[in-house]
Amino acid sequence: MLPGWLPLLLSPIVGSFLGVLVRRLPRGLPVVLDRSRCEACGRTLTPRDLVPVLSYLVLQGRCRRCRAPIPRGHLGVELAATGIAAWAALAEASPARLWLTCVLGWALVALAWIDWEHFRLPDALTLPLLLAGLGAAWLLDPYSAPEHAAAAALGYLALRGLALAYRALRGREGLGAGDAKLLAAAGAWVGLEALPVVVLVAALLGIGLALVARLRGQAVTRETAIPFGPGLCAALWLAWLYGGVST
Repeated sequence: MLPGWLPLLLSPIVGSFLGVLVRRLPRGLPVVLDRSRCEACGRTLTPRDLVPVLSYLVLQGRCRRCRAPIPRGHLGVELAATGIAAWAALAEASPARLWLTCVLGWALVALAWIDWEHFRLPDALTLPLLLAGLGAAWLLDPYSAPEHAAAAALGYLALRGLALAYRALRGREGLGAGDAKLLAAAGAWVGLEALPVVVLVAALLGIGLALVARLRGQAVTRETAIPFGPGLCAALWLAWLYGGVST
């Protein structure tokens, strides 16, 4: 069994990778097979430019050569990944659950970030997350795996059905297929009993985002697009931590 402190040690490195992922994946750019480079001048970054968090601070958030601003999202994702690992370490006593929780949390950070910025939940992340949830259920409690598979199917069908009904009634999209796949992944991770709670909490968080936008003076109408993914990600994270599968 790998030591429990290792996820926290690795979290900034994971965050650095996730920072590249959330910038490149929605744009269809290679994530692994291309060197990191400045988006402004194209300069290939050296190892000293890629030290998580520290490089950004030392360079004062600018490219070493052209001094163009480095997107703050890189630092934000690195800090978020580290925060996820720290939260997981405080919440989980079992090494197995700690590693699973970190993997779940890191994937949810990437999904929430991408959906917030691009209104997309890529299959390249949601589908592996679904399979990982089924694997986690089997690993922690093999007898619960069929229930979690049923929860995944129910989550997908419920949101897809709702989306199709909304489109038929209103003539436009209300929920994307990515939301349904993310809820399927949530069902795979937390099972049938927690699935309604995930939906409720996600909906409340979405309403909260709309209220915050209005308080900040932004116009919020029936036509305003608000990503559902970040709320689903937060709700799944909380349901897994405080009501998920037990060892």
